Amino acid sequence: MPEEKIVSLQELGKKSHAFRAQGQRVVLCHGVFDLLHPGHVRHLQKARQFGDILMVTLTADAFVNKGPGRPVFTAALRAESLAALACVHFVAINDAPTAVPVIHVVQPGIYVKGQDYKNVEQDISGNISTEQHAVESYGGQLCFTEEIMFSSSSIINDHFELFSPAAKNYLRHFKTTHEANPIIQAIHALRHNRVLVLGEAIIDEYCYVTPMGTVGKGVNVVAAKYDSLEQFAGGALAVANHLAGFVDHVTLLTGLGKKDQHEPFIRAKLAANIHPLFYYFEHAPTLVKRRFVDDSMSKLFELYYYEEESLSPTMEADVCHWLATHAADFDLVVVPDYGNGLISDKIVAALCQHARFLAVNTQINGGNRGYHVITRYPRADFVAINEPELRLAAHNRFEPLESLARKLSNEVNAKQFAVTQGPAGALLLDSLTDQFYRVPALSTRVIDRVGAGDTFLALASLALVGGLSPELSLFLGSVAAALDVQIVCNRDPVSPLSLFKYITTLLK
Repeated sequence: MPEEKIVSLQELGKKSHAFRAQGQRVVLCHGVFDLLHPGHVRHLQKARQFGDILMVTLTADAFVNKGPGRPVFTAALRAESLAALACVHFVAINDAPTAVPVIHVVQPGIYVKGQDYKNVEQDISGNISTEQHAVESYGGQLCFTEEIMFSSSSIINDHFELFSPAAKNYLRHFKTTHEANPIIQAIHALRHNRVLVLGEAIIDEYCYVTPMGTVGKGVNVVAAKYDSLEQFAGGALAVANHLAGFVDHVTLLTGLGKKDQHEPFIRAKLAANIHPLFYYFEHAPTLVKRRFVDDSMSKLFELYYYEEESLSPTMEADVCHWLATHAADFDLVVVPDYGNGLISDKIVAALCQHARFLAVNTQINGGNRGYHVITRYPRADFVAINEPELRLAAHNRFEPLESLARKLSNEVNAKQFAVTQGPAGALLLDSLTDQFYRVPALSTRVIDRVGAGDTFLALASLALVGGLSPELSLFLGSVAAALDVQIVCNRDPVSPLSLFKYITTLLK
């Protein structure tokens, strides 16, 4: 019976040991197998011919790294489909990101991959070399099948309702002029860029609660049960962490409070290749935003722990002097400006005067009460703001985004001006050619939108300063944002591997 073929990884190891003791050759195949198609079937049938017993392991749902909406089928359903094949003897689910733990448990005589993995240099994960070393350490061998190839991702993209019609049409057109491998190589080439991030450090806190109803007695107040508290390195800290995965060195200039600094937590959360420069507010604490969140990730209420304190003249002068001395040393200066007190008019002037390539976002939030707009910057090479931030800066609710983007782009002398629209995607004006580029939302599932704009700013600005086209830069920023909305707050940065895998998935 097919269900009898599905075993735990530990049981699979025991069976492999027993078969090997009997002199039988164990063959192992590993993959996601999200949509079982003829290419998979032929691959497995050929693998069976390499030995006596064919064992197949598949990646658990939590470790499928093919982008939003994947896997389409749960591990249990994928295992059931594999077990139904006559050529497969046993199936197990691997709760790890690579097959290396499986290889250590099974110790196969033959480990089989498809021909699309034969070129090790094009393996963006680097897993094939690691898996080959693990197999050979037990006296096994890595082999490849040469069967007809199909792409599960291509079939899913075209025939499953993961993407909107607009996203499908966009990807179909984009694939006619762009391929995944050249894009990935272009991103690798950005690594040498020196990057400065300047902006407020924010400690984001999620207080997870379970709503219990109103308190009663005619008072319309919601009661909730406290569950847990989680802290994240947000604001400019998150932007620096995103960029640190894609370049060798990031410098972070930010402000902390002399009281309630949270400095040990912040240092522990920063990537190893980030060099922090901390300046200290005399009386204000490090900004903390505490959000009360229910089990559906809905934000119920938000608290700010901060003081409205302007920079001391000494701190302001020190930051301006540092910028005058060092800002020009960086290929890219990214300014996520949250309007909470760190970036004064004099610092804006120093940034505009000394940065070689300046990328800016001015965010609307509860702490700046709507007075914080992009027009405080007389110059920015790249601007990325959302639609409400654009309309607030232009004082216009109804005019088309394109005309407002042109007006504000001229006002701040921007070379490229991007407007993000959440579920509606994003557009980018290339002022040098007066051409607009558009991309629909590329995420199929949203867990948390907090931080998506910061991710877009980070990746799109890095692409632009590295000489990538405005169209491709918009695409990369949008892909990164699509990945970020699946991450709770700033729990993790978007990694190069996850970005590369999703680009590959989208362009199949």
